[in-house]
Order: sequence, then structure tokens, then C-alpha cells
Amino acid sequence: MDIAAYMTEVGQQARAAATLVARSTTEVRNRALLATADALHAARSELAEANARDLVSGKESGLDAAMLDRLELTPARVDAMIEGLRQVASLPDPIGAITDMTYRPSGIQVGKMRVPLGVIGIIYESRPNVTVEAASLCLKSGNATILRGGSESIHSNQAIALCLARGLADAGLPETAVQVVKTTDRAAVGELITMPDYVDVIVPRGGKGLIERISRDARVPVIKHLDGVCHVYIDSHADPEKALNVAINAKTHRYGTCNTMETLLVDTEIAADMLPLLSSAFIEKGVELRGCQQTREILPDINAATEADWEEEYLAPVLAIRVVDGLDGAIAHINRYSSQHTDSIITENYTRARRFITEVDSSSVMVNASTRFADGFEYGLGAEIGISTDKIHARGPVGLEGLTSQKYVVFGDGHIRA
Repeated sequence: MDIAAYMTEVGQQARAAATLVARSTTEVRNRALLATADALHAARSELAEANARDLVSGKESGLDAAMLDRLELTPARVDAMIEGLRQVASLPDPIGAITDMTYRPSGIQVGKMRVPLGVIGIIYESRPNVTVEAASLCLKSGNATILRGGSESIHSNQAIALCLARGLADAGLPETAVQVVKTTDRAAVGELITMPDYVDVIVPRGGKGLIERISRDARVPVIKHLDGVCHVYIDSHADPEKALNVAINAKTHRYGTCNTMETLLVDTEIAADMLPLLSSAFIEKGVELRGCQQTREILPDINAATEADWEEEYLAPVLAIRVVDGLDGAIAHINRYSSQHTDSIITENYTRARRFITEVDSSSVMVNASTRFADGFEYGLGAEIGISTDKIHARGPVGLEGLTSQKYVVFGDGHIRA
């Protein structure tokens, strides 16, 4: 295959489709989403068969447990994809909404209208459910999209692509409005991120290496998230039962996700009481603990943490623990080592909670809640295209509004400028 020619054709088709999607009605786009949901339900056996092929190949190629977990399409995850499509269809359509209308002294009215970005290229690894999440959000927000999944999920993604094509056709929209790249050749990524004539923005979802490469080489604007080095800080004013439950959930609910806690911080005032309880619970769950010197004085049997552990996204049953000198120590540690993804404080002290959410510089900051809630579905976005750690355009879970822009609109009645 001539990759450059193939990707140029994909880009041209996406640009043409974007015009049709942008001018389609909300009802048409919703019909496409609901028809896709029906197509996924009808194709459960085909999806399972395709996913099984990917899992076999993944095991043979040596994918680790976290990657295989992300790759697997369980019946529950298919259910979640279908529910996600229906939820996105039920969300308000942001396109065309005009806000901030004001009269100017000249007599004109000035406001802002929300509009699609155009063509969105999405590059991701492992998780085939991302194909549906990304396609649904791009379509609902009036965009066309080009999806390039990882080679390890090629069969699953192509099976999902057939369902998406059926949904689009049912609604009378071009099937090229959502295109899943058919080749596993990495050169396709290089072409996709350097096609500014056809692609308006790139969203990479995957490991740190992938995102750094895309950010470095792209000639198209990038909405990115780097690794999820997420923290839970247990304050001296925390309710012990809440602290234990939140910390266990934040780490062990799922290991292979970017909103999983990777470092636990404990106030020195309560460390002697809390750490043995936490240690027993984590060890029972099979989690390897790595602690700072103060932690190991209380838990002498755990491994020593190194400087590298404070910056590590394990995506595995491994947890770094550090005893810190109060709220100041926790905030200092988080702002030094956090990837600005998601960080949480457990405390009953309102003043400390306010300081934490004000001073911690992350895209999601939580009080008395598990970091696992940092998710578009949980935030009411229906689904998410990623969790952005950028500070420009979109930050945190990127839903419909994050995939749009605004333009100024002006209304007059024959007004001319004096």
C-alpha cells in the first residue's frame, strides 16, 4: 500500500464529509448514533470473534496484563459502548448555540456561536471502545473524524468500524464521516499528523512515548494528555473510614487506567495509625508497596521508593507511598511530581479542602472522592475523547464542547461604522 496516497485519500474524504456533517441537523446525527448502537448490539458475536483474534495475537506478542485488560471487549464493555452512544445522543447539541449577545454603543449586537472544529484525527492504543467513544463525540459535535487505533486492536476496530458505517448510512450521512485507518503501518500516523489541509486537530491517546512523539512531530494542533500520575492525599483531618475506602478504590478499581492513583500521600500526624490499615488492605489486594523512609519506619517490610517512583505511572498493582508534612507538603509534592491529571484530598476540614482545590494545578481536583471519577461518563459528558492536561482550549475530560470552537456573530440593521 502507498501509505501517503492512502492517507491523502482518507483526508480528502474526511474534509468533504465534514462539510455535510456540520450542516446536518441534530436529529440526523442522533439517528446515526442510535443506529450505530443497534448495529453494535446486533454484531455482538462478530465483535467477540474479532476481539478474540486480537487477544490471541496480543498474548503471543507479549503484551502485559494492563495492555491486555485495555484490549479486551467484555460483554459489559460492549454494553457500555452502546449506553455511551445513547447517552451522547441524549445530550444537548452545542452546535449553533449563540451566547453572550450584547448591544454595543454603535447599535450592533455581538455574540458567539459554537461551531465544529472540522476534521479531528485521533490516535490511540489498545482500547477498542475508544473507537466508539471518539466517533460518537466527534459526530454529535458536527465533526468528521479519522481514527487510527493501535495495531494490537486492528480486528476489533475494523469490526466496530462496520457498525459505525451502518449507523451513518442509516441516517443518510456519508460513511466517510468516520474513517478507521485500515493499515497498521506506523507511517500512517506520520502522514495523519502532517496533513493540515485535511485535519484540523489531533488528539493522541496512549502512552507517554506516543504522545511526546505526536506533540513533537505534528504540523496540526494537538489536544493531548500525558501520563496520569494521580495522587490521593490523606489529611490529618480525614475520616479514617472514608480515607481507607477512597484510597483502595482509587488504586484497585482498575489498574490500567490513567485516572488510577499511583502515589498515596499521608499526613505525618496520622501516618502511624493509617499506614498499617492501608498496608493490610493493599497487600490483601495484591498491590506492591514502595515507601519513603518515614513510611518504611512504620512499614519495614515494604520496598523502598526511589526518586523515579514519584513520577511513575505504573498502570499496574504497584503503589508509591510518601509521608508528608501536612497540607503544605502534600501540595508541594503534587505540584512537583503530578502530571496535572487528577489529584484528591481526603479531609473533613473545609478550609484545607478549599486550599487544596485552589493550589493544586491539575485538570481535575477532588475532595473526598476517588480519582477514578475523572471520566467523561461520570462527569455527565456521555463519553470522552480523552483527558486533556493542556491549559489551552480544553482541559480535563474532553466532551462535546471541547470538540468545538466559537466564532463571533454580529447582527445589525444596515449599520455602518462612522
